[in-house]
Amino acid sequence: MTTDVIVLNGGSSSGKSGIVRCLQEVLPGPWLAFGVDSFVAALPAKLRDSDSGITFTADGGVSVGAEFRALDAAWTEGIAAMARAGARIIVDEVFLGGAASRQRWEKALSGLAVLWVGVRCDGEVAAGREIARGDRIRGMAASQARIVHEGLSYDVEVDTTHTESLECARVIAARATRSPSTQP
Repeated sequence: MTTDVIVLNGGSSSGKSGIVRCLQEVLPGPWLAFGVDSFVAALPAKLRDSDSGITFTADGGVSVGAEFRALDAAWTEGIAAMARAGARIIVDEVFLGGAASRQRWEKALSGLAVLWVGVRCDGEVAAGREIARGDRIRGMAASQARIVHEGLSYDVEVDTTHTESLECARVIAARATRSPSTQP
């Protein structure tokens, strides 16, 4: 296995978490999974709905402040350190800032073999999943479906609109066992 880190980028309710669970089953050896949702859940309560932390608008918009950014940088560097120490990592991300969001990961993962994965899903389908989940702000899935992919290219892309998580994981796993791009 030559891939150190698999980074999945997709909007809310696009199916990333299901793919991550399937990847952990189909990839050889153990892979740790870390997601932006876990990071947000780990934040102290005072940084939720705070200008310096993270806020969610009624229509599904997301805004982050300086303290969130500082902690996010530490989180990213910490995940990269685990990969450098030999852990294989799957990251479940939402690049709300498009290419700028990816650049912070590229910097942190420099020198590691990274497989960049775009997880696409039709906005209406993602919105339906959002309602079914019941733990998301309505509008987030539809607003993120396209914006998170703007200006980005990937080593592999999957579309969960009509494809199950396991099949997407198999496509990603097949690519992960080949030589991924190494960050400069």
